[in-house]
Amino acid sequence: MKFVLAPDSFKESMTAKKAALAMEKGVKAVFPHAECVIVPMADGGEGTVESLVSMTNGEIIKTEVIGPLGEKVIAEYGLLGEGQTAVIEMASASGLELITPKERNPLLTTTYGTGQLIKHALDKGVRRFLIGIGGSATNDGGAGMLQALGVSFKDQDENELPFGGGALHRLHSIDMSGLDKRIKTVQMDVACDVTNPLIGDNGASAIFGPQKGATTEMVRILDQNLAHFADVIKTQLGEDIAHLDGAGAAGGLGAGLLAFLNAHLKKGIDLVIEYTGLEEQVKEADYVFTGEGSIDGQTLFGKTPYGVAAIAEKYSVPVIAFAGRIGNGVESLYDNGFTAIIGILKGVTTLEEALECGEENLAFAAENVCRVLKL
Repeated sequence: MKFVLAPDSFKESMTAKKAALAMEKGVKAVFPHAECVIVPMADGGEGTVESLVSMTNGEIIKTEVIGPLGEKVIAEYGLLGEGQTAVIEMASASGLELITPKERNPLLTTTYGTGQLIKHALDKGVRRFLIGIGGSATNDGGAGMLQALGVSFKDQDENELPFGGGALHRLHSIDMSGLDKRIKTVQMDVACDVTNPLIGDNGASAIFGPQKGATTEMVRILDQNLAHFADVIKTQLGEDIAHLDGAGAAGGLGAGLLAFLNAHLKKGIDLVIEYTGLEEQVKEADYVFTGEGSIDGQTLFGKTPYGVAAIAEKYSVPVIAFAGRIGNGVESLYDNGFTAIIGILKGVTTLEEALECGEENLAFAAENVCRVLKL
């Protein structure tokens, strides 16, 4: 028998790899000779680097970069086992969690550190990038990232623009001559699960600005600045990115990646499935186990278990999903590739106890499912 074990992390309890190993323990207790293929999963957000690095026996690279407010921070990215692919979570260098709520100010925050991570990976010989752009503290249209890679943004007095979305209204000219030449030779995949345009009522500033510290007046200014940024890009580069789906992701970082780095924006789970080679493993499987901390009706909207189930459904492979919490609306999942959804808790418990005993509970639940399958 072949089991493909492809869970996401159970947040605050287990990494995706630890969850898969717990599942394996449960399977082996009933089917000691079964083949268990461990494929730690993620959805392109937090945990993606860890999952793909562990899947490919790669390594975590740490380096000093400029953080969201110009301070020095230690950021990291993943170098996959073949040595040619980098996985970057922009939040590691330019994320909201790097600054306190009182410090949040999208007029000032920059994506410069994200560009430094890309450059560091290029120096390592990387030819393919997967960039997750969730959790940003920024609203600069990716200008900081591009400055780190050699693009020059100047005002009418030929001065380089300072960091932050608050300076974009001064943009007069764009000089691409200094852009790192290696960018043209690499593949740039971007995990992006939002479809917001760069500007407007559903744009980067209006929808995501407030959580980054923007007041109502700041939202208005930032939106106008990004509109100006987009106009200059259209006039000087011929790229119309103001209303493209996903351009507003990460404070407009999506727009910068599209316009300057020829990036491809895709759903995070689809990219992780591609990078892990999950489909090849599922084709010949007898069962697929997946799961994450919470499963409910929202799981259908791009969450990891649904992505895994969709692949398994193509090959008529049964899918068992495990969760610490099963919420409302799960009935719809049974019509979308899920065979069963199993809660892993043994009884009434505190949240602290549930998180602490996650691996034990998951292994026990997987074992019980396998005892049923053995019948």
